[in-house]
Amino acid sequence: MNINILTIFPEIFDALNSGVLSKSQKKNIISINTFDIRENAINKHNQVDARPYGGGEGMVIMAEPIIKTIKQVKKNKLGKVIYMSPQGKKLNQKKVISLSKLKNITIVCGRYEGIDQRVIDNYVDEEISLGDFILSGGEYAAICLIDAISRNIPGTLGNKYSFLKDTFSNGLLKGDVYTKPEKLNSMTVPEVLLSGNHQKINSWREENSLLKTFLKRPDLLKEIKLTKKQKKLLEEWSSKAIL
Repeated sequence: MNINILTIFPEIFDALNSGVLSKSQKKNIISINTFDIRENAINKHNQVDARPYGGGEGMVIMAEPIIKTIKQVKKNKLGKVIYMSPQGKKLNQKKVISLSKLKNITIVCGRYEGIDQRVIDNYVDEEISLGDFILSGGEYAAICLIDAISRNIPGTLGNKYSFLKDTFSNGLLKGDVYTKPEKLNSMTVPEVLLSGNHQKINSWREENSLLKTFLKRPDLLKEIKLTKKQKKLLEEWSSKAIL
């Protein structure tokens, strides 16, 4: 996948040169290219923003510098143009998986009070939000989006099956996980995980995943097709008023 990022703070994306994403770039699985909007500033003072027409708070990034920067991206590498915005549709795992199948993505990062609406109307294909909260800029949201997408591209993760059991991969939260030591003061690991019986272990994990979702995110249960066994367990837990 080729990912283009339009920003006035390209240095923020140095964070992508660490961890899993760093390895993915070295393997040429993902190519990340930043484009500095300030290089297309309207004057020698590197101005890319101005006060909003009609008055109001803050500054708005002007359309011209962004449009010029978009045109610097090769047409065959532009792909879907995404604007990170609190007004966009909320990102979820289904959307992440969908985006991970694309060859090219261009992400526009706003700042201040946002970007000139004419850019959104004429150049942006989709607005995406991380949630109902405000960040200082689209850069941080873009990093989250890129990291989430990359996990679903074959070859990025050391274990190619890891992402298949992530939280939300099947609509449920991931269950409890444990590692060494087996005993920590008075705290122990569930015996079933030490049994070596993979059938029982898988059954426990499936049930535990459902329980975690029931307790922490019951809203997710409305979005998935439950098995008869899962429905029965939920009825039992509901009747017992598990808190």
